[in-house]
Formats: sequence, structure tokens, C-alpha cells
Amino acid sequence: MTGVCPDHQIRAMIDTGAIRAATPVLDDQVQPASLDLRLGRVAYRIRASFLAGKGRSVADRLDEFEMHRIELEGGAVLDKGCVYLVPLEESLALSGDMSAVANAKSSTGRLDLLTRTITDGGTEFDRIAPGYAGPLYAEICPRSFSVLVRPGMRLNQIRFRQGQAVLSDAELKALHAKAPLVDGAAMIEQGLGFSVDLRPEGSDLVGYRAKPHTGVIDLERIGAYDPAEFWEEVRSKTGQIILDPGAFYILVSREAVHIPPDFAAEMAPYLAMVGEFRVHYAGFFDPGFGNADAGGAGARGVLEVRCHEAPFVLEHGQVVGRLVYERMAARPTRLYGAGIASNYQGQGLKLSKHFRAG
Repeated sequence: MTGVCPDHQIRAMIDTGAIRAATPVLDDQVQPASLDLRLGRVAYRIRASFLAGKGRSVADRLDEFEMHRIELEGGAVLDKGCVYLVPLEESLALSGDMSAVANAKSSTGRLDLLTRTITDGGTEFDRIAPGYAGPLYAEICPRSFSVLVRPGMRLNQIRFRQGQAVLSDAELKALHAKAPLVDGAAMIEQGLGFSVDLRPEGSDLVGYRAKPHTGVIDLERIGAYDPAEFWEEVRSKTGQIILDPGAFYILVSREAVHIPPDFAAEMAPYLAMVGEFRVHYAGFFDPGFGNADAGGAGARGVLEVRCHEAPFVLEHGQVVGRLVYERMAARPTRLYGAGIASNYQGQGLKLSKHFRAG
């Protein structure tokens, strides 16, 4: 059956050895449509980001780029602005009709913690070719905050698919007509477009901007940090803000999104020509995200925005990204938010789970 593999199929892949791990895969690593990946016990500080390239292994290329080795047991700090390579606990032995795509977890993206998966023979980040057999590695570059990490932490996740699962615009329009994907009119062109909310109801708080000089964030500490020590509030009474080059912002979509139980979605960048900025995409939206079937009532998409070479005026309602919807091969056993301690069901403008709310 074609489509994105649900949780019970992922568990079957673990049982058959298509997904392998140095230590047993934990039950809560399996999400409705993805598998959380765990950091191994060592990190390598490297001179530059790299891909293995066709016919070459990551281990061989590491000899070219390694600066020093860091043991993660007991905790180690990954410094802002540096690039690290961490072998992951999980490895793969996929069948010829099975491919995979990886992405940063939501909390990782909201910390501006660039995390990408690379493989032996890989020519793209986060894309795992059909039939791949071999190890997985996380390339990690903290861009706004230095972070404390330990073995077993989960910064990225992987989704498996068989065949073509992406919905065409015509199929997406039909799905929206049957079960609305957003409140109000849907902007459908190569996916479901979404825009930025710079006129929130009852407030002029439109987002947050990362402070340039902060302390270390321990990724194990949930709800522990005062947002004011790491973030500046971004406020607007005009429905527009000016993005500063090199700065990192947390904003929110104007649309409340719904992901029906038989579908999943991935956040993708909009056309580069719309402006001098990039909406970083942490990525996966699980079946049930924002959906009433899983205790949601629509959930905003949190936007991780970085401006490039020139200051840029961002205005309320400007389209900044799109959601690409995919069919599930089968409905998951559990949906996002339905009894699995999902952190961001029903979310609005929200920092990562490491910061105190309110």
C-alpha cells in the first residue's frame, strides 16, 4: 500500500529489522507517523557541513573534517555557531520500495537548532533513498543558543513512505471541501499556503526575536527558563515588522490548520522570490494535528523566520510558506494530541517547551 507509514507499520519495521538500534527502540519514540531519532554517545566538532556524496561513507569523510571528539555521557555543550556530527542510535535496512525523509522536531526548530540527517552515499540532507541500508547521522549547528545535550536526546525524526503519497492541488481542494483544512478560504497552489499573523486579536505581541548573547539551554529542562532571558518581544500596532539581517524570529501563521486522521503534512518553504527571508521548517505535522478527532480545534503553524542579506518588511497576511499534504498508508493507532502528551496541540504563538509559559 502506498503512503506514509503509520505507527503500527513503524513498529513492524522495528520487529523485522528494517529499523535497527544500538539500544532497543523505546515505545514513546514511535509517533503517529514518524520515529524520533536518538543521539549516540559521541559528537564530532567538524570544520564545515558536508554530505558524504555518491559512493562514499560519512565515516570516511569525517577524517577530512573532524576537529575534535566530544563525549556526550554526563552532558556536553554544543556551542553556538559551531558544526557537529553525531552518530545516531538508529540505523536502517530499508526495502527497495521504501524511502524516508527526516526533519527537526518542533522544539528543535524553535530553538534555531539546525539539525539535519545525513547518510552514507547521501547527496541531499534529510532525504533517505529507497533501499538504503546503513547508519544515520545528525549534523547539528546551534545558531542562536548554545545547548547542553546528552546521549538519547531526540532532536530529529524520520518518516517512512512507500510510493507517491503527495496530494495534487485538485485532490487537496477536494479534501478541503469535504473536511476544511483551514478556517475560511484555502490558498491552494502546490500545497496549502499559509500567511503570517501580525494583527493578533486583543494584543500587539506578534512574535519573539532571539537575543544575541545568552546562557546555555539544557535540552532536558522543560518549562525551566525565563523567556525574557533569551527572547525579546516583538510588538506591532501597524500590522508590519522589519526583519533584521541575521536575526531569528518566532512568529505564527494567521490560519488555524487541521490535519485529518488519514493524512500527514510537511511544512515547506514558499517561493524564494517573495523576500529576503527564509521560513525555517521544523517540519512534520502528524495525523490529528489541530483536528477535532484528536482534541484540537485548529492549530496555528509556528514560523521560524530568519532574514538574509537586507532588512525586509513583513506585513500581515503575507504568504510565507505552504503545507504539503500526504496520504497515510493506513490510519495510525494513535493520533497527535490523543493521549500521547503532544506539546503543541491547539497552539498559537508559542516558544519551545523549554520556556515557562505566561
